[in-house]
Amino acid sequence: KQWYQRRVRAEQALAAGGMEVFTSLLTHGTWEIRGKAARDIMDISFPIDGKSRAVKCGCIPVLVKLLADVNFNVRSQAAGALMSIAITTEGKKASIKEGAVEALITLLKMDEGSEVKLNVIKAITMLAGHPEGREKL
Repeated sequence: KQWYQRRVRAEQALAAGGMEVFTSLLTHGTWEIRGKAARDIMDISFPIDGKSRAVKCGCIPVLVKLLADVNFNVRSQAAGALMSIAITTEGKKASIKEGAVEALITLLKMDEGSEVKLNVIKAITMLAGHPEGREKL
C-alpha cells in the first residue's frame, strides 16, 4: 500500500497525540494530505475518547470549513469525520455551534458524489439527534 492508503489504529494514534497532529494537517496545502488527515480523524474518533479529544483539540471548526473544500475527497472525508464525532452529545453541540448543519445542507444540495452524499446524510442524521440540530433542520 502507498503511505496515504494506510489506516491508523485508534488507540495507538490517540496515545501518541495523533488527533492533534491530524488536526494540524487539515489545513495543509495539498488536498491529499487534507483528505487523509480528515479520514484519520474519522478513524481515531470511533472510540469515545477520540470523539472527546476531537472536540477538545479544535478540529470541528476546521472540518466544517473543509466541507467547502475544492476537492471532492476532502469534502467527503470531512463529512465522515464530523459524522463520527457527532455521535456524542458533546460532538453534536460543538458541530452545531460551528455551523455544521448549514454547511452540510449546502453540501448536500450542491455535491453530486454519492460518497459525499452518504457521509453528509450520516452526519446530518447524527446532528438531528440533538434538539438544536433538529431546530436548524
